[in-house]
Amino acid sequence: MGPLVRHSFSLVTLALVTSGLSHSAIAGEDLFGYVKGAEALPQGAMEVYQKVTLRDDKGQGTYRGIDYETEVEYGSTDKFSVSGSFKFMSLKNEGLIVDGYLPEEKDIGFKTSGAELGLSYMFLSPAKDDIGLSASVSLDYDWLDKHSGEDKDTLSLDLGLQTQKYMLEGELVWVGNIGTEATYADRAAIDNLPEDFDWPTDPEMEIELKLGTGLSYRFAPNWFVSAEVLFETEFETEVGQERWSVFAGPSLHYGSQQWWATLTWLPQLSGGGEQYEGQADTGLHLIEKTEQEVRLKVAFNF
Repeated sequence: MGPLVRHSFSLVTLALVTSGLSHSAIAGEDLFGYVKGAEALPQGAMEVYQKVTLRDDKGQGTYRGIDYETEVEYGSTDKFSVSGSFKFMSLKNEGLIVDGYLPEEKDIGFKTSGAELGLSYMFLSPAKDDIGLSASVSLDYDWLDKHSGEDKDTLSLDLGLQTQKYMLEGELVWVGNIGTEATYADRAAIDNLPEDFDWPTDPEMEIELKLGTGLSYRFAPNWFVSAEVLFETEFETEVGQERWSVFAGPSLHYGSQQWWATLTWLPQLSGGGEQYEGQADTGLHLIEKTEQEVRLKVAFNF
């Protein structure tokens, strides 16, 4: 995707944000693929989510990672919910070796990769107050590196704030997120690597800052179109700011009383930080990120 196409897409993304939603259509539903609203599940309600995320194209060779997450969320009260999930992955990497990140070609069919526990509390309700506000915390343990598929113990603590605002009598909905993730990572050694290949096995500490915002519009009964923008940057022990990236794209959502689904396309518009040797000057970060992501969420209400 060239710079002109990416810049044109960003204008299209902004043009998508003329919205219209009812309050009841939003509670308990993710209208976006990545940013989250502040509305809590009602007390006693439970949702089972299945997320599938395709991470595609690093600009060289063939790279395709697919992340799967099965999550259960339960509303303990009208403001407080708990969740737990198991994660799986598959990965195909051919024709791309990156010093320190992608040590070898991989073709992983389907493997368990991690688990996560989360808590969320709603301080202000978007439906009852001028603006909704919630906080979330999650503890994430992974034993496979989702970028390379190699063995890597990763423990992450994720803290986030979510805001949500209804405007124009509920026709326009704005969501904003801010979050930080602190990660302890310990890679396993790999046999038979070239002597000059950098694959550090000393534990590392990483801190990531995440900002996101989105708007959504109901264009037909039960159907919604949304647009969201994400900014992420990461700081690592040895190198300081390691990377940054901006993603933006549209979502299509369908919701009923028993289930809902959201499909999101999220191309990378710009990025920076470390680059791999021979990377084309695309203005993107392609070591830990890809040129685009596609995510499907499906959930069932109980």
